[in-house]
Amino acid sequence: MAEKLTDAERVAALADLLTSGWTLVVGREAIERSFKFKNFNKAFGWMARVAMYAEKWNHHPEWSNVYNRVDVVLTTHSAGGLSELDIKLAAMMDKLALE
Repeated sequence: MAEKLTDAERVAALADLLTSGWTLVVGREAIERSFKFKNFNKAFGWMARVAMYAEKWNHHPEWSNVYNRVDVVLTTHSAGGLSELDIKLAAMMDKLALE
């Protein structure tokens, strides 16, 4: 079971993510980002690739898709906030979005 990051761990883990477009969700222990792609096919393909990692790591995002945009919120419900799984999945999402 994933454990909630301490304040110090969260600050360190978010250093790179906050510069790549992730933001803290107001009123929640979560991070969010909106990804924009060339078209629906690219957005949906990216979601399918992310889904493979989410399933493998048993950590699933809150997300929605409208045409070429995918809005994502990450938090670890079982830990009551951000965990290393959120950081890992966010970094993978960023990586896959660049491909």
